Amino acid sequence: MDVNTFYALFSATCFTLVGLWWNVVQSHPEWMREPGLRRITGGIYLSFLLPALMGLFAQVGGAEQPEIWRSAFVVLALVGCLSTIRLLSRTHGDRLVVGQQACATLLYALVAVVGAFPGPAGQIGLHPFQAEALLLIVLIVLGHALVWHFMAGEGRRPEERA
Repeated sequence: MDVNTFYALFSATCFTLVGLWWNVVQSHPEWMREPGLRRITGGIYLSFLLPALMGLFAQVGGAEQPEIWRSAFVVLALVGCLSTIRLLSRTHGDRLVVGQQACATLLYALVAVVGAFPGPAGQIGLHPFQAEALLLIVLIVLGHALVWHFMAGEGRRPEERA
């Protein structure tokens, strides 16, 4: 598949996931009342929004104007790192969530590094545009895992948890 086509499909898919997440959150107003749950739902929202925005910037810059997507990837990945670290600091000992968030932080850091210093990607046989795509795919998989874990645990209504 052409990498430009990938980013078009990827970005559209991520924005669809953002919309679906809004619908889920809308049907659970109790999540917005409790600060801890509100932070988690916001973190999940960002786990789909930031990759969607990266995909948009990749389409605008493409391989022809790498400075556009590279700078956007660095900035958005730093936002992702900071927000994920902030969430990680508020995680209450759930090893699965801690592992997911730690992996996401590492992936965001790698996205920023590849955006800032694309040379090493070529050393492993990938165009930086492709390396970033692979990292974003794993970020979305982690986002899905976080949604599943949240919906099966903390996000369930108290009467459903018993």
